[in-house]
Amino acid sequence: MASKPYLTGHYAPVADEITATELTVEGNLPPELTGRLIRNSHNPKPGITPSHWFKGSGMVHGIRLKEGRAEWYRNRWVRTPALEGAPYMTDRGPDLRVSTAGTHVIEHGGRLLALSETALPFELTADLETVGAHDFGGKLTSAMTAHPKEDPATGELHFFASSPFPPYLIHHVASPDGQALDSQEVPGASAALKHDFAITAHHVIFLEGSVAFDPTEHSGIPYGWSDAQASRIGVMPRAAGGAAKIRWFEIGQGYGMHFANAYEDAFGRIVVEGPTVGREGWQRSWNWWVGAPDRGAEPNSGSRSRRWTIDLAAGTVHEQQTDDLTVEFPTINDSFTGSEHRYQYALSFPDDLGIGNHTLVKYDRAAGTRQMLPFGTGQLPSEAVFVQADGATGEDEGYLLTVVSDLNADASRMLVLDASDLTPPPVATIHLPRRVPAMIHGSWIPDSAL
Repeated sequence: MASKPYLTGHYAPVADEITATELTVEGNLPPELTGRLIRNSHNPKPGITPSHWFKGSGMVHGIRLKEGRAEWYRNRWVRTPALEGAPYMTDRGPDLRVSTAGTHVIEHGGRLLALSETALPFELTADLETVGAHDFGGKLTSAMTAHPKEDPATGELHFFASSPFPPYLIHHVASPDGQALDSQEVPGASAALKHDFAITAHHVIFLEGSVAFDPTEHSGIPYGWSDAQASRIGVMPRAAGGAAKIRWFEIGQGYGMHFANAYEDAFGRIVVEGPTVGREGWQRSWNWWVGAPDRGAEPNSGSRSRRWTIDLAAGTVHEQQTDDLTVEFPTINDSFTGSEHRYQYALSFPDDLGIGNHTLVKYDRAAGTRQMLPFGTGQLPSEAVFVQADGATGEDEGYLLTVVSDLNADASRMLVLDASDLTPPPVATIHLPRRVPAMIHGSWIPDSAL
């Protein structure tokens, strides 16, 4: 049988954990980059072929920077019960400690947390060793999304739990120190797949696309496209008891995996942005995730950037496609989370999702322009993480951090790019001791946060 696509090429897992110190740096690392870039993805142990890409055990990769030096690279499996083969379902129901912990890694309240949306988060040390499942002092009794949102104004961490069974949706808010947790069930939600969400100054935004619970799906991820599942945006007030006041607005059929951002404009409308796919695009991606030989017949069906403008007073939603590139992994300067941003970044993928020319894209929403940085055949950059420069006064004054998988050289490098202009050569390039597999999400964790 042919190898699964998520075990080959850019996605081929590594077989061991290593630590390398005093990495080679070309250029000059900005001194404000003192901390860790930590990225996460699925990396099954040797000899194990998961039935779905998302079922592979999580492995974090970290690059430690300090005072202009690249002190170390290290990679570690997140040591959850799932890594040793423990079952998620037991006689008493799901075991929330059995997590792949392979989708994202964040910091909140001084803790590093590896995330996977069907289970509890797993705490890591600053050196990426596993501490164990974290349940906010026993207050979290549900799963946690892999895409929490920290409010830059309050320091609160918003997240949710989604399930194909009631309760379908629970909204959580953790205090800035991670000690207190407020939770409320969200009425009106369905069994539609919910992966990401957004916040604004006064609202929480949920997206239910045309992907619903499918008990006949045997990959271990029980979801599939459903024409019968209405696509909706839910707008929930952030004020106390806001869940009871949520309003659901039907939108065009599709599915959005990730949001770029949401905000309230000068007219009080809510603007939400992120890429979406239609039926063919979803199935094309799903076939890759499960390793099906048929990639589908629509090579130009990838995700396109969309904008929804919700007028709460009129009860209407205006929807538009804002670009024709196939893009994913949208990011922004996180200090603008929940407020209007000018710039956003994304990765543009070739139609074959293979070794073609992947491109980093910068959008200027005010000017209506985009800037593109192609990486060339056989090179795949990771999601761009924005880090603000010391003394920055402009939104894009800072750096974009990305890890590039290079199949041509069987190697990887971390790039520090000028976020204000993608044209010049990298500010710095860090050569890593091995090819790092293509990863899903990650974060820059400054030393001050730990």
